[in-house]
Amino acid sequence: MNILVVDDEPLARARLRRLIEALPGHACVGEAADGVQALATCQQLQPDVVLLDIRMPGPDGLEIARALAALPVPPAVVFTTAYAEFAVDAFDAGAAHYLLKPVSGERLAQALARVGSAAPRSLLLSHGGRVQRVPVSDVLYLRADTKYLTVYTRHGEWLLEDSLVRLEQRHAPQLLRIHRALLVNVQHLTGLQRDNRGRLWARIDGVAAALPVSRRLAAGVQQVLERG
Repeated sequence: MNILVVDDEPLARARLRRLIEALPGHACVGEAADGVQALATCQQLQPDVVLLDIRMPGPDGLEIARALAALPVPPAVVFTTAYAEFAVDAFDAGAAHYLLKPVSGERLAQALARVGSAAPRSLLLSHGGRVQRVPVSDVLYLRADTKYLTVYTRHGEWLLEDSLVRLEQRHAPQLLRIHRALLVNVQHLTGLQRDNRGRLWARIDGVAAALPVSRRLAAGVQQVLERG
């Protein structure tokens, strides 16, 4: 889960970043110190979640939340503030959660878990200079190629600057490792086959060519298929 931290206090931003980085499958992709910067950074990075303070220079947190809610793909907003009296207004503005400072790692983890379970997961992908957020459910498989990952969907190929390790952690169990360079969407995994040399290959719905399965990971892939 990609998270943007918005707070006018550098120490508060640093603390939230440390808490986020301690949570598996979560990453702080950016910071903003005021409302104007928050909106610009959010449109550029398209995070899954924004941790948002209330009192800041320029547009306050409530105004930012309303503006974010109007985006084509709005992020979830979790307020992190020292002011309890704005909670009702925050939820009216579309907040997913409202955490009072000092925010503990446990409370932040619980809030992010609830946000993650409620929101459809997606990836921010690029193709030919075009950037688009694609639901993970539309992904067939991902292949590591040098600096980038190639993401294969029913509607074409996309590029993603990320690592298989982070995606595997962030989107497990939906994305399953079958090879050191391959993740597949278990939703589209239809079966396994062996060739005449005993090598195992995965069949993916909508993909003509079978994908190699490493010997080390074969047992885990078979268990996933058996569970249905």
